[in-house]
Amino acid sequence: MAASVSHERISVRRRDTSDLDACVRVLAEVHRSDGYPVNWPTDPAGWLTPPGSPAEPPAVWVALLDGVVVGHICLSPARPDDAAPALWSGRTGIGPERTAVVSRLFVSPKARGHGIGALLLGETVRDARVRGLHPVLDVVTSDRSAAALYERQGWTLMATGEQRWGPEQTVRVHCYTAPS
Repeated sequence: MAASVSHERISVRRRDTSDLDACVRVLAEVHRSDGYPVNWPTDPAGWLTPPGSPAEPPAVWVALLDGVVVGHICLSPARPDDAAPALWSGRTGIGPERTAVVSRLFVSPKARGHGIGALLLGETVRDARVRGLHPVLDVVTSDRSAAALYERQGWTLMATGEQRWGPEQTVRVHCYTAPS
């Protein structure tokens, strides 16, 4: 498993606790610019680390441009309410526990155009493969730029459907599976 990836002025490495404040600042920039996340979390730092299981905690990376945090991504175990793992399982006949969910991917608007999103996505796919897991994800249908990134990277749209994000909120999401 690669500890980090580096291309010119860009590097990708595992996130540590000292990165959280910078990650929250970048997330706030992205939220103001793009509306991601759809609902601003009450605890942004906590939201950046989705729940895992004791056996498989989430893996989290940051991207740096000239030593400054400009991007973020997570890889988590599937949860029972995740749509993409269930879709992949239904298509393959392999249990959803053999998937890993890609989430919390964002890149600062000021740092876009350098391939940072693709680097982060590639790192999570490599990590999932090393763990013997298949990466999947979902994205709100209104986030066309994220969907375009996934499709450029060879991800396949499995389905579009509704997902409950709370007692009073249902959103439409595209569910993707990583290339085989």
